[in-house]
Amino acid sequence: MLTKILGSALLAASVMITGQAIAAEKSLTLCIYDPLGTRGDAYGYAKDYVLKLPTFGLKKPVELKVYTNEAVVAEDFKAGVCDGAAMSNLRARQFNNFTGSLDALGAVPSYKHLNTVLQALARPEMAKHMINNDFEVVGMIPLGAAYILVTDRSINTLAKAAGKKIAVLDFDKSQIKMVQRIGAQPVSVDLSTLAGKFNNHQVDIMAGPAVIFKPLELFKGMTDASGNVKGAVIRFPLIQVTAALVVHRSKFDDPAVNQKLREYVLTQIDKAYKYIDNSEKEIPAKYWMDVPTADQPGYVKLMREARIDMTKDGTYDKQMMSLLKKVRCKYEPTNFECALNDE
Repeated sequence: MLTKILGSALLAASVMITGQAIAAEKSLTLCIYDPLGTRGDAYGYAKDYVLKLPTFGLKKPVELKVYTNEAVVAEDFKAGVCDGAAMSNLRARQFNNFTGSLDALGAVPSYKHLNTVLQALARPEMAKHMINNDFEVVGMIPLGAAYILVTDRSINTLAKAAGKKIAVLDFDKSQIKMVQRIGAQPVSVDLSTLAGKFNNHQVDIMAGPAVIFKPLELFKGMTDASGNVKGAVIRFPLIQVTAALVVHRSKFDDPAVNQKLREYVLTQIDKAYKYIDNSEKEIPAKYWMDVPTADQPGYVKLMREARIDMTKDGTYDKQMMSLLKKVRCKYEPTNFECALNDE
């Protein structure tokens, strides 16, 4: 599940700094989101890595604190209760809009593009962009492309989505704007209510990565009482979902240690990609549905226009949008957008 990736990568990287916990006046607190609490994968992996992983030079012990609500993790981190925290990048955007804009609509078309971006962000010369006042991002890891999930596979075009109820995370304004742009009705959800509303058909459409399909039993929202498949997972990535490890610079105050953490997290992303790949392959073929080739330009155009508008209003960071466009044009230099200067 999603927390397993967080546990094995981001959390692994974060807790490895505890190795030289000597002569410390006070321990640092790392807050972990795990819906299963101390019984979950994230917490278990974090404890293991405290014992296993080498130090990067921070001479303070780290106390692990587990939460079953991601929103509370973010609030406690903001309030200084947590010295560091692992959370979804969508949630972490409030602490660094540059890195938080990596999850922009349609900005990273594939894992090939994402891998290139993550490699770039881990370079020492990018360290200045990881910093926002007292906040610093010291690791990012992929969680998988977010696909559109529908309860009725007849909703197979943008036009047919108009008027439908679409689940949007209550803290992400970009999702609300996108839904309103296509004339649909946004329905506020959080991670604890998302599956219930989709599976009970309180919403017609949602988006999410493959890693949540099985744990949240989303197939229930796609089948009727007789087990016949009515809905679908539309194989067209909206965004690349990532996770971020964020710390308070006043507590994690050694730039060399923080850079080593970023470089270490980068070495773990292949494990994340393997888990994502397995999760996508585990979704039975009967649930997948492809976007007709003729309709794909419409999706790309809609997301591009929304992305440009949300960059203008400050939702997305201009420098990150420029970087992501450069990566897209590296792989598709003949694409029409590469000749334009509006992003």
